[in-house]
Amino acid sequence: MAIAILIASTLIAKTIRRTIQNTNPRLQKLDATLIPILSAVTGYVVYTIGGVFILDIFGINTASLIALVGAAGLAIGLALKDTLSNIAAGIMLLILRPFRAGDFIEVSGTTGTVREINLFTTILETVDGLYIASPNSVLWGASIKNFTRNGKRRMDIIVGIAYSDSIDQGLEVLRAIANSEPRLLLDPVPQVMVASMAESAVNIQLRAWASNDDYWQTYWDLNKRVKEAIEAAGLTIPFPQRSLHVVDTRDLLTGKAIR
Repeated sequence: MAIAILIASTLIAKTIRRTIQNTNPRLQKLDATLIPILSAVTGYVVYTIGGVFILDIFGINTASLIALVGAAGLAIGLALKDTLSNIAAGIMLLILRPFRAGDFIEVSGTTGTVREINLFTTILETVDGLYIASPNSVLWGASIKNFTRNGKRRMDIIVGIAYSDSIDQGLEVLRAIANSEPRLLLDPVPQVMVASMAESAVNIQLRAWASNDDYWQTYWDLNKRVKEAIEAAGLTIPFPQRSLHVVDTRDLLTGKAIR
């Protein structure tokens, strides 16, 4: 009977592992990193259940053994609570997938490209090439900003023109640039607007969307093109200005107001 249970446990464990590995590529419900871990844990669970039945066949008091293992597990869990929280957070990240390997994310003030997701830590590489290993519990307990997930990003190009310049002419310059840039997406449609009335300038804005692959190069190129096009149209990009009133101290003594 013990041999039969051992053989059955082996067959069941192999079947479950094979099912998990073969089914997920078709359903794509789980992250590929989670498959080996899930199949291994499932196998250990089946072997553990089979071992309990085998011990019971040989007359060993499995209730006391289970209680002893449970107490030991509780003690180990309390001692390793931080490590276990990272494991639990890692499993949740792999199941829910708020980000994947290769995504560019921002979490807890750190930005970088996800290089690896494991049970304990998530490996990030910053834009300046730094290696960051962040505990999974930190990522799971914080807001995650994923710049890659939606496949596109919005850019806002703001330029100031003088109050004496024509706002309509400035907006037309931005609209012409948007229409001539093939890397900008047509949906959502690019927009031009008056962003604000600043102290020294009227800020006009070009708001447009680009794919993740084209975003940064398009953003840099548009800043250059906007500056050159505004100047070519005869519009002025003003410097910050202050109006100074010079007051004669003699007038202050005589109480005269100077406007």
